[in-house]
Amino acid sequence: MLIVLACGTERGTDVSDGWDSQAEQETAVSDPWEAQREALGAFIHAQRKMANLSLRQLAELTSLSNPYLSQLERGLHQPSVRVLKLISDALNVSAETLLAEAGLITPAGPEQGETGPASPLTEDAIRADERLSEDQKSALIAVYRSMLPPGQPDHPAG
Repeated sequence: MLIVLACGTERGTDVSDGWDSQAEQETAVSDPWEAQREALGAFIHAQRKMANLSLRQLAELTSLSNPYLSQLERGLHQPSVRVLKLISDALNVSAETLLAEAGLITPAGPEQGETGPASPLTEDAIRADERLSEDQKSALIAVYRSMLPPGQPDHPAG
């Protein structure tokens, strides 16, 4: 059994919102489902923050417990399709988007003429969006990178 602790503080002494520093987030993840759960959690967290909702407010909207939602955002649980549907409705995100983020369906490929997922401009566009906070930009880039095929460079040569 492999147990990974994401935070170096003892229980009850950390006053942060549960998100670790970027250096701690970049530790190697051996289980691909673990990486998928973490990416989904980061996506849900970013969507919740963009909707200006607290965990407690999201819990009320979804009828899920605050601790369970917190664990989902930290990538500790793989939610069911029912839970993903509740969250998608509360965050005004399509259920298809959350199912794809959870790795339960394959997202539709780009239409002809669109740029594929390995576009070198994707991360630049996220960084340039002034509507996003730095935390939101980091979360989106982390989710984007987690969706790239193995061996795919973060910044393809161009």
